[in-house]
Amino acid sequence: MTLNCNGKLIDISSPKVMGILNITPDSFFHVGKYKNESDIILQVEKMLFEGATFIDVGAYSSRPGAIHISEDEELQRIVPIIELLVKHFPEIIISVDTFRSNVAKKTIKAGAAIINDISGGKMDTKMFTAIAELQVPYIIMHMLGTPQNMQQNPVYEDVTKEVISFFAAQIFKLHQLKINDIIIDVGFGFGKTIEHNYQLLKDLSLFKNLDAPILAGISRKSMLYKPLDTTPQLALNATTSANTIALLNGANILRVHDVKEAMEAIKIVEQLS
Repeated sequence: MTLNCNGKLIDISSPKVMGILNITPDSFFHVGKYKNESDIILQVEKMLFEGATFIDVGAYSSRPGAIHISEDEELQRIVPIIELLVKHFPEIIISVDTFRSNVAKKTIKAGAAIINDISGGKMDTKMFTAIAELQVPYIIMHMLGTPQNMQQNPVYEDVTKEVISFFAAQIFKLHQLKINDIIIDVGFGFGKTIEHNYQLLKDLSLFKNLDAPILAGISRKSMLYKPLDTTPQLALNATTSANTIALLNGANILRVHDVKEAMEAIKIVEQLS
């Protein structure tokens, strides 16, 4: 259970935390909070200090109904930030949240180490060959549709079975290209109803049969705050509860806005063993 990140072997047999840095102006939680270099550096410094192993940087908003932006705009937003972070934190392990193969190539060249693809290779047919060329860890997420339409009417006969089948097919293609560092993300909130999300959370341990590390990205999402009739800003306690369930069901990486609380959840769950 190791990932080769820019030559560093990261052991994920013990769960790790991935801190979220959204540099989009319309993030569902940060809402364009990190607009200048000093704010970005301070936030990343905080997440690393609190225990984040990875920092996931995204410049394309993937919230439901998000506005589509061009590849050029995505690159203009993200490449300077990757270069900034690598300069200030030479040991940092950066994951880039993108579905575009060219963005993947240019951000890895700028110093990133992991590609996190919300489309699982579906929105850019060149992504798998790019990952094979780059030989970097690849997070493959399941999404029904696109960010623009995924929540309009998501329908499954058996959500767990269908998501597992999707991963099995995509992982087979990746292995054919000699890509081995694969992490799976069931895609909570990406083309799923609240009921679908909780079925996947309940069944998360079944995904261990795919023989790939599991990333859980639940932090402050609507599956948490809508049942409680609250907001993303008030969903930290719910996030910790859901992250704890994910850990108990086999999650290896927690992708979160709040690193300290996620680290505490990991430490408490580890007391059971």
